[in-house]
Amino acid sequence: MRRNILGLWILLVIAGWPQFGWAHFGMVIPSDTMVTAEDGRTIRLALSFSHPFERVGMPLTRPKRVGVVANGKLHDLLPSLQEHTVLNHAAWSADYLVKRPGVYKFFMEPQPYWEPAEDCFIIHYTQAVVTAFGDDEGWDSELGLPTEIVPLTKPFGLYAGNLFQGVVKLNGEPVPYCQVEVEYYNENAADAVRAPTDIMITQTVKADGNGVFSFAVPAPGWWGFAALNSADYTIAHAGSQKTVEVGAVIWVRFHPWRTSVR
Repeated sequence: MRRNILGLWILLVIAGWPQFGWAHFGMVIPSDTMVTAEDGRTIRLALSFSHPFERVGMPLTRPKRVGVVANGKLHDLLPSLQEHTVLNHAAWSADYLVKRPGVYKFFMEPQPYWEPAEDCFIIHYTQAVVTAFGDDEGWDSELGLPTEIVPLTKPFGLYAGNLFQGVVKLNGEPVPYCQVEVEYYNENAADAVRAPTDIMITQTVKADGNGVFSFAVPAPGWWGFAALNSADYTIAHAGSQKTVEVGAVIWVRFHPWRTSVR
């Protein structure tokens, strides 16, 4: 009898113990964020849907939209997409030739992703910003996506330790007190970092009443910021209407601080 009670108690504890889910992130990772005259002029984009810290990929079907806005013009990159693999799952890549100075805002709108564990669809509107040949005008402009993070900190040329700030917008309006998930991208398996506990894998900050959030980045590398909200529409699935999580995601690269330059 005591063994049965003990076993039941263990099952109840396990069932009630907090479970920390892995955060989803749409990912747009350019091969370079600061193009100079000494660099090659072709930017390669890696597009995926992943758990970046844990290095666990998910399949990304061909996106609905992929493009870049530069010098006031929108360029459709969807025709140039090539099948790719990221973290052993289906992904996409695209090459873009930088021809003139400017700030290049790359973005992706994926197809809705059905997540059974959350009983909803997920759409992450994802962007990354590249500067070319010293031009840093227009990095704070809006893309006009259904939801996006508009940077208040220049999203390139940053050191680890810098404070990154942005405004979360949904349908063009700031989202007060929105939660923003933050994760580091363990890009290379050989030197991947591990979190002391699962609860430290995804950092979470909360925007203020004006939709502004801040995060001090502790280490160099790629960091993703994802502001999640519910869409004002549903999508049919298996005979019923399901809610849609829309994410505003921006990826920013931070560089090591160097005490001397040679």
